[in-house]
Amino acid sequence: MPPQPAPGLTLAGELTQGGYLRGTAPAGTLSLALDGQPLALDPQRRFFAAFDRDSGTSQTLVATLANGQQVTREVPVSPRAWNIEHINAARSGGGPSESFMERRRPELARINAARSINAQSEGWTQQFIWPVKGRISGRFGSQRIYRGEPGSYHTGLDIATGASGTPFVAPADGVVVLAAATPFSLEGYLLMIDHGNGLNSAFLHCSKIAVKEGDVVRQGQYIGNIGATGRATGPHLHWSMKWRDARLDPLLFTGPMN
Repeated sequence: MPPQPAPGLTLAGELTQGGYLRGTAPAGTLSLALDGQPLALDPQRRFFAAFDRDSGTSQTLVATLANGQQVTREVPVSPRAWNIEHINAARSGGGPSESFMERRRPELARINAARSINAQSEGWTQQFIWPVKGRISGRFGSQRIYRGEPGSYHTGLDIATGASGTPFVAPADGVVVLAAATPFSLEGYLLMIDHGNGLNSAFLHCSKIAVKEGDVVRQGQYIGNIGATGRATGPHLHWSMKWRDARLDPLLFTGPMN
């Protein structure tokens, strides 16, 4: 029998690369999956999913109902025109030194452990707010190409306020899963908040972190101050978001800065 349309299935969000999907599953849904990835359902049958910066242009949502029926919905994911800069120079060769990696490996282990916590929070259901307002000095997804060889793309959104020490707030409810007591090699003082359902935010280069690991924070709560710690050329807040392994554009969660 061919797949049937999904009555009672509601979808909303930013269905584009680096964007997200919020929805409600049909009554009687036992399980839900997007392109084979199981999605969690809350007691109201609400769910969340998101699309990596390099996601394909279509994904398939499949709900399995208690009566054994499977209902499907093709979810279009619109492509985006990223800010790509072509550089007529070779990419700098050589990887990181072993002495650097000796310091870096434990940092990466802490970041990965924080992202695997999956804290209990409903921040993922909220309309996110800006953690701070200022000039957007770096956009998500931008990338340099060195004589045909792509460099790493920018994984977050940079907000510059012109001064170190500017306070910033939580963009949504969540649980603090990492609050660096000493600066990381690249991120400096790093703060990570788990918004629940696999969605998390990271705030880099802080001059001060005002919360501690395990704290429950509320949207709009003061959580730290902007700085230039780690590998930064000046004071700014680098805000990055991930859902599971997908890297997301924070701008799509907040809307324009007023």
